[in-house]
Amino acid sequence: MTVSTVSRSELPLPLLRQGKVREVYEVDAGTLLLVASDRVSAFDVVMAEPVPKKGIVLTQMSAWWFRQLAGTVESHFITAEADAIITRIPALAPHRPLLAGRAMLCRRTNPVPFECVVRGYLSGSAWAEYRTTGTLAGEALPAGLVESARLEPPVFSPATKAETGHDENITFGRMRAALGDLAERLRSLSLAVYQTGRERAAGRGIIIADTKFEFGVTPAGTVLLIDEVLTPDSSRFWPADRYQPGRGQPSFDKQPLRDYLEGLKRAGQWNGHAPPPTLPTEVIRATSIRYQDAYLRITGDPLPAA
Repeated sequence: MTVSTVSRSELPLPLLRQGKVREVYEVDAGTLLLVASDRVSAFDVVMAEPVPKKGIVLTQMSAWWFRQLAGTVESHFITAEADAIITRIPALAPHRPLLAGRAMLCRRTNPVPFECVVRGYLSGSAWAEYRTTGTLAGEALPAGLVESARLEPPVFSPATKAETGHDENITFGRMRAALGDLAERLRSLSLAVYQTGRERAAGRGIIIADTKFEFGVTPAGTVLLIDEVLTPDSSRFWPADRYQPGRGQPSFDKQPLRDYLEGLKRAGQWNGHAPPPTLPTEVIRATSIRYQDAYLRITGDPLPAA
């Protein structure tokens, strides 16, 4: 049994922080529990209505990728199986329906305060900057590129972390000034993880246009891949059979939600700021289906029943 929709979790563990999507709980000095809700944001505004099964998709897809990437990078992942979590933390037994599918037990780290973004295609904020200045995070790119152009080799484009609002794209030099040699290590790991993920997704007919990774460092100094990895929230997934440079691409994420909100903004019915508008049932349902389809296409399996 699972809880199909969760706006916020409440567990008998110390709550360390609540992000846009997840609650992070302390299990002990070396272990955290991450619980992904079904909250959804667009244009940096969290919607009032949750999207059913979104949190389960994020958790289970991350777990799948952590296992696939084990030969490329060490991660914080321990388990995303509710029974294994309850065996470790018996006090959570009454909360199994909430944990099922959406909770992940992880090793605790000291998070690196930068997003490690890898861009394989020119899209989103990268395209907006390039169109204006010919650069990406202040670094020059070749002239004459079009929207959605493939970047070869992929570009490492770090960003500052923002709890609210937009992350800020920065130069690698600025990241290196803050982190020293660790910045080189993170760039190398990020490009390696992206390459592995891109190749596996290509075999499923999916282009991973860009993605962002987060890393943490253990007390022993080991660098671990943390948070979520290669999900529709952290990445831009495009169907390969519909890819056409020179325009924006359809994507496997919250595109139905964004399309609806864009329509409201064009009609002058929403200003793009909080409070958010009420979402129609059909938009919520279409967004949920899009997330579940992303899981199926990437892993080859339907979303597991917990």
